[in-house]
Amino acid sequence: MQNVAEIEASPEVQDLRSRVSSFLDELIYPNEKVLDQGGDEARRTLKSIQAKAKERGLWALGLPKEIGGGGLPFMPYVFVNEIVGRSEHAIAGLGTHSAQDATMLHLYASPEQKKRFLAPLVNGDIYPSFSMTEPEVSGADPTGLRTRAVQDGDEWVINGHKWFTSGANVAAFSTVMCVTEPDAPTYDRFSMIIVPTDTPGYEIVRAVPVMGDTRGGHCEIRYNNVRVPLTNLLGSRGQAFKIAQKRLGPGRIYHCMRWLGQAQRAFELMVTRAINRQSFGGPLSDKQTIQNWIADSAAEIQAARLLTLNAAAKVDAGDEARVEISLIKFWGAKVLHDVIDRAIQVHGALGVSEDTPLAKMYRHARFARIYDGPDEVHRMVVSRRIVREFKKGGKWDFGRGLVSKPAN
Repeated sequence: MQNVAEIEASPEVQDLRSRVSSFLDELIYPNEKVLDQGGDEARRTLKSIQAKAKERGLWALGLPKEIGGGGLPFMPYVFVNEIVGRSEHAIAGLGTHSAQDATMLHLYASPEQKKRFLAPLVNGDIYPSFSMTEPEVSGADPTGLRTRAVQDGDEWVINGHKWFTSGANVAAFSTVMCVTEPDAPTYDRFSMIIVPTDTPGYEIVRAVPVMGDTRGGHCEIRYNNVRVPLTNLLGSRGQAFKIAQKRLGPGRIYHCMRWLGQAQRAFELMVTRAINRQSFGGPLSDKQTIQNWIADSAAEIQAARLLTLNAAAKVDAGDEARVEISLIKFWGAKVLHDVIDRAIQVHGALGVSEDTPLAKMYRHARFARIYDGPDEVHRMVVSRRIVREFKKGGKWDFGRGLVSKPAN
């Protein structure tokens, strides 16, 4: 098996990273302010950017060619995501916004579902949304979800209350995680059902305002006797947790690689500012505290990067890498926050203005400790699995991860 360093050093990956980086320089960074504002001009600008991504062979690189993607294998795509992560607008601009939902549909959708939802999704004609979290129960424990779907003839009737259904206000459909098998064992009670957002009874209560974004894209939804055909079931009944894991596992790798891109951009802004900003008779870069921040940030980013690539390599080899993914989820989020925080401090008042991307990056970095599982849950997963293995006579090997005790 080709090792991670060889994959990164390959001419194909280096060329793609260079081309994606140039794409951001030319088309994403100069348009960030327009895209931030939303509205008609932002939509036109984004469509123009997406068209250029398709022309240059950079569209949806990580999705299989048979569904309209670029066919890039998992590990090379991991390295591309590091560049994409430098700007949130590159995600939609390059067609990577659909990666998790498109992967889920590719693996579990029926031929009819793929024709109706997957093909236009990958092409960028429609947007998806994933409807799982509920305001009444902890998002960290989805076994408590209350939204129900009951079979009535050849239809599902769905009732429930969701929120943080991200992008629902622009999405063509929501994939809803709901109870369909109430008497089954806990992890077999839930199913995934595709609900077009124009279905009667699908009510967007509001777009939830979040830090620094009063428009919001994280929607509160009520399902009021929403009726969809039984054929809108995604996969098999009672398989929602299995499907969700296929969506979330690789997705956390992508998140963490994009965080690294964000952290690296903040790091570059910090170092440049430290060199150019004069204070107390010389550049900030001559001050010991600033030097410490630069050194600490370089070390933390590199450590997080190696952790993430190790987890990605395990996933690529077929390992679920539960411990490794949880490690990078809480550690990567911390590194992202800390590096951006230092960059803001070096910029001073400029850092909290909207004249640089740092203020927005800082707000979004705070979310990283919550979505896809809060830090506390991921720490718990790491500790429990390591302790459990030790109790069975195994160990944690810092080269290989969890190592079980050999069977007698």
